Amino acid sequence: MEITEALKELKKGVFRPVYVLYGTDRYRIGQFADKLTEALFKPDEKELGVVKFDTSETPIEEAVLEAETPPFFMERKLVWIRDASVLAAASKDNAKLEHKPEKLLAYLDNPSDFAVILITVQADKLDERKKLVKALKDRRALLLFQELDPSQLKQWAVKRAAEQQRTMTEEAAELLLARTGAHMQQLALEVDKLCLYAGPGGTIDVEQTALLTAASVEEDVFALVDAMATMQADRSLRLYRELLARKEEPIRIAALIARQIRIMLQIKELEPQGYSPQQMAGQLGLHPYAVKLAAEKSRKFTVPRLASLLSELAELDYGMKTGRVDKTLGLELFLLSFGLNRSTSS
Repeated sequence: MEITEALKELKKGVFRPVYVLYGTDRYRIGQFADKLTEALFKPDEKELGVVKFDTSETPIEEAVLEAETPPFFMERKLVWIRDASVLAAASKDNAKLEHKPEKLLAYLDNPSDFAVILITVQADKLDERKKLVKALKDRRALLLFQELDPSQLKQWAVKRAAEQQRTMTEEAAELLLARTGAHMQQLALEVDKLCLYAGPGGTIDVEQTALLTAASVEEDVFALVDAMATMQADRSLRLYRELLARKEEPIRIAALIARQIRIMLQIKELEPQGYSPQQMAGQLGLHPYAVKLAAEKSRKFTVPRLASLLSELAELDYGMKTGRVDKTLGLELFLLSFGLNRSTSS
């Protein structure tokens, strides 16, 4: 069953007897579980209406028995089972606990009209060789929550802002994703914070996003490379010292600089082959927004110059790690010399 279809049913007050949520996106699994709970119960009914089990501690047949037992003082009950072995591949951690999955298999043929069973599987895949998994699949009870790709995440962030009567620009969403990554819980918190700042009917743009969200170390290093490429020695040293003040190690900073240069070199090699930013992002395992920025910065360099800089950084890294070069001073001298050669310009 598709997630959108299941959500539409919840809005209409239509509930299936069993839901199985699994996949890599733990955040959206939690969100669906919350929406199911909210659809089933009033706020003051949740505590009594939800009964939780964990198959690492309790046999699954006990949860089935609970689903067959009428609720007290309630119209419905939600039997929430956290599972890591019954539907997924067997785990050594809970191999000692015996389960009778045939009890749930039999329940599927005659489910209670007052209970909903929710199974959240702590695994990315189900064991489709098992009869129970096959039966649940036939009854369209399985909901797969895969992590969203960057394009979907951007749409999700924009939609979340729209639900709060705010408008988020695509550029703002791209910057936010570049800073938070694919961590949906953090992304949700940041979108909500920006919505609060923008106010009802407000617009969330790049400037607000840059002001109110923390730049990652990688982003600061990218700004550092940009400053060096444009021969802004004062700015590059200021950014370097800010990173040192945040307790970043010079060796790590040098490694991140090398990574940015390597990305630009790869982009310089892929662009002539007709790769789009989206395709390059897939090839390099990066966010499209990061590729877009790196592509712009790479135009300030020739391929030989980028290769030469990587070689210089490799020598510097060796010197810092062997103690022949003072780490802090060695990288500072490298930064000062970085933009002096005007042959960096293409």
